[in-house]
Amino acid sequence: MLTFNYTARDTATNKIVKGVIQADSENAAAKLLMAQHIVPTKITAADKEGGLKAFGSRVSTKDRVIFTRQLATMINAGLPLAQSLNTVEEQTSNKALKQIVGGVIGDINGGMSLADAFSKYPKVFNQVFIALVRAGETSGTLDKSLERLANQQEHDADMLSKIRGAMVYPAIVLAVIIFVVGFMLITLVPQVEILYNDMNKELPGTTKILVALANFFMTFWYLVLAVLIGSIILLKRWIDTESGRKTWDSIKLNMPMFSPLFRKLYMARFSRTAETLLASGVPLLETLKICSDAVNNAVVKEEILRATQKVKNGKPLSEALSGEEYILKFVPQMTKIGEQSGGIDAMLGKVADYYEKEVDNAIKAISTTIEPILMVVMAGMIGFIVIAVLMPIYSLSGET
Repeated sequence: MLTFNYTARDTATNKIVKGVIQADSENAAAKLLMAQHIVPTKITAADKEGGLKAFGSRVSTKDRVIFTRQLATMINAGLPLAQSLNTVEEQTSNKALKQIVGGVIGDINGGMSLADAFSKYPKVFNQVFIALVRAGETSGTLDKSLERLANQQEHDADMLSKIRGAMVYPAIVLAVIIFVVGFMLITLVPQVEILYNDMNKELPGTTKILVALANFFMTFWYLVLAVLIGSIILLKRWIDTESGRKTWDSIKLNMPMFSPLFRKLYMARFSRTAETLLASGVPLLETLKICSDAVNNAVVKEEILRATQKVKNGKPLSEALSGEEYILKFVPQMTKIGEQSGGIDAMLGKVADYYEKEVDNAIKAISTTIEPILMVVMAGMIGFIVIAVLMPIYSLSGET
């Protein structure tokens, strides 16, 4: 089965439409379009224009949220699904998303459900997205499901943005440290060596170390750069393996200073995703399975899957979650209250609100702690270099 991009005229509306269709050949694609009362004017293989895979990674969270909210508004206003998608497609400025929506429209016109049409683009629409859309279609509340989905995407994006923002200052300070140290090694230290050589004097031990470092980096800078890039590539490939991912995720959960942030972040993700799915009518077992992927941590995923099996065997969710190491105690405690009151989704929403605030506090605490540490490190390194440079000069001046 091949994928084709098409430009065609919709005979019902007499409008020009663009989209994607799957067929065995161009002729088969044309026949499928004609059967949908769409007259094709241009059909090309998707790979000739870069394919959908090339576009999938270029749809930002912001574009996806806007698309989801617009679609929810159109459906809530009473417009048919295909017309709603057409309207949203016209308003979308992102070319990748526009092409994908065109393909979804083609599939909808061909009789496919919206969830199945979205599932063809897993790099853009994840499992949570598909499950909520499917639940909304089944219950007849697609607009509400899409609205919940947009809210959840915004929560996730907001948390990630705060974490990345907190890392900006430390990254700038580290860059300054590297630049200053490198500048002093390349410019000041060699001058001291030349001065001592001219006077036939032996360099102090600390200065010898800096001279050796300066000569090494100036002579073999390309090897240092190659080793650094190679190490980053190998680390990334190792993390992409199953064992590497599990080890790396375990490190994040137990890393000094950062472990409280990561543990609270995963609980916020789990609770928010579970609340959204359960409120939309997704069954509990399916919700837990989707949440295990949504947390994006292999260790926590295993714990959620173990809890899922316990629930499947008849245990309440609160009891199933309570025995796991990285499921923080507040989650099963609030879940138990939700089970007793018949509102697990509402309680999980409160848990998500709590941990999202805790993530904010953890980010502030890390920022407050890491700034003075970096300043002390920078002062120590620069001070060592300055002493190693000034001491020889003072000793020479004392001899003269």
